[in-house]
Amino acid sequence: MKGVVVKSTGSWYLVRDEAGKLHRARLRGKFKLKGLKVSNPLAVGDRVEFDVETTGEDTAVIHKIEDRENYIIRKSTHKAEHAHIIAANLDQALLIATLVSPRTSFGFIDRFLVTAEAYGIPTVLVYNKTDLYDEEMQEYQRQISYMYEKIGYKSMAVSAHTDEGMEELKNLLHGKTTLFSGHSGVGKSTLINLIVPDLELKTSEISGFSDKGVHTTTFAEMFEIDGDTFIIDTPGIKELGIVDIPKQQLGHFFPEMRALMNQCRFNNCTHFNEPGCAVVEAVRHNGISLTRYESYLSILQGDDNRK
Repeated sequence: MKGVVVKSTGSWYLVRDEAGKLHRARLRGKFKLKGLKVSNPLAVGDRVEFDVETTGEDTAVIHKIEDRENYIIRKSTHKAEHAHIIAANLDQALLIATLVSPRTSFGFIDRFLVTAEAYGIPTVLVYNKTDLYDEEMQEYQRQISYMYEKIGYKSMAVSAHTDEGMEELKNLLHGKTTLFSGHSGVGKSTLINLIVPDLELKTSEISGFSDKGVHTTTFAEMFEIDGDTFIIDTPGIKELGIVDIPKQQLGHFFPEMRALMNQCRFNNCTHFNEPGCAVVEAVRHNGISLTRYESYLSILQGDDNRK
């Protein structure tokens, strides 16, 4: 049988088959991803093949993981030198951010965008809690949105309390598998509950699924809105370490830098202190945002402050 992983507790997985039925499943043997050390061999969104066991316990065994189209990955917080796959096979990602309570840093936003760029995942920046903004904050948010929109990232402002932007947000999700991500406290769960008011009913049949093999790590979970629209909710991320991107290639994942690379004097330019660097010149002449460039340098230099 074929299905999609919709939830994980570490050693047990919940798989939705092609008919929509849910199966509690485990992996057969050990699975390793070529060239990548990960703390979780399976992620929400993975497409798998499995067999239902005949033990009478209504369980299944996963024996094949299909190739991933893409995935969002971060450094593991539990295993050194390992990565953790947040979710796989995404049509888009929504990064929920706030300018207040708690403020989302540019460094965090840019690290997420780099990761999404590296794995080919379109990303929309969603600024929540706009009902808390005064006029000055509203203007600041518009400036930030412009900064990102001019390099190709759609931005939108929403409020779970006033319904601002909620209809546009719902339309954005239709017919796609969408990852919701962001810091704890930015309002992901509140937004999802507004989008899918009967979510508790949709998930009630699997509420007791994790009674076996509960893992200390928290994982993403997929929810069905309709037959072809899915949301993947993720636990709040405190830090987002960049995984497996060589320094010489980092600039490729900043769209505004990528557009200038063939103008640098050296092919292997790191856009830091090399002479004849078109990126540095663009920063000096306000062609590239200083904020974005500072994020680039932070990642380039391996800054451990990833918040």
